[in-house]
Amino acid sequence: MKDVKTLLLLTPLLFATFAYGQSPKSSAVAAATATAAAPQSSASGTPSTPPTVASAIDREISIVEKELVETAEAMPEDKFDFSPEKLNISGSDYKGVRTFGQQLKHVAASNYLIWSPITGEKPPDTVNDGKGPDNMTAKADIVKYLKDSFAFGHKAVATLNASNLIQPISSNSGRPTTRLFLATFAPAHAFDHYGQLVEYLRMNGIVPPASRGQ
Repeated sequence: MKDVKTLLLLTPLLFATFAYGQSPKSSAVAAATATAAAPQSSASGTPSTPPTVASAIDREISIVEKELVETAEAMPEDKFDFSPEKLNISGSDYKGVRTFGQQLKHVAASNYLIWSPITGEKPPDTVNDGKGPDNMTAKADIVKYLKDSFAFGHKAVATLNASNLIQPISSNSGRPTTRLFLATFAPAHAFDHYGQLVEYLRMNGIVPPASRGQ
C-alpha cells in the first residue's frame, strides 16, 4: 500500500519533469498542432462560420489585393510612368511594355471585365478594352481605381454557391465559361502582373513591401 501511495505522489512529478524537458521547438510544434486540431471559434467562444467556396475564393482575392495595393502605394508618384524601357539595358527588349501605372490600370480594368459576367453587372465604361482610362495618371486616382475593382470582385464572388458555380455562362469575349473559372482567373491574372510590378520597384531601388524584414 505504501508503494502505491508513493507511486501516486511521484506520477505528477514525473509528468512535470517530462514536460519541462521538452525543447522549445517541440513545445511550439505541439501547441501549433493543438491549435490546428481545435475547432475554430470566435472571441465569444462560439464556433466560427464554416468556410464556403465563396469565402475561400474571396480570401485569395484579398491576398493579391493587399499585395498589389501595397506595391502601388510603395512607388513614388513620379515613378508611375516608369517602365524598364527607360533603363536602356544592353541586350534587353522592353520596347513598348506597360509603365508601372499602366500595369495597375490594366489589372483593375481586367478585374472588372473578368468578374462582371459572374453577376451580369455591366463593367464601367472606364475599362477601355482592358487598359483603363487613358487620361488617368495621378497615383491617388489609379490606386482608387484598383481598390474599387477589387471591391467589385468581392461583391461578385459573394454570390457564388453550389448551384451556380459551374453553370455555363458567357464571358465578356462571348466564349463559354463558368463562374468558378472567372472567379479564380482574375486573382491568377493579378498575381501575374504583381510579379512584374515588384521588379519595377526593385529597378527603382525599392524593396517590395511583402519582402521587407525578410
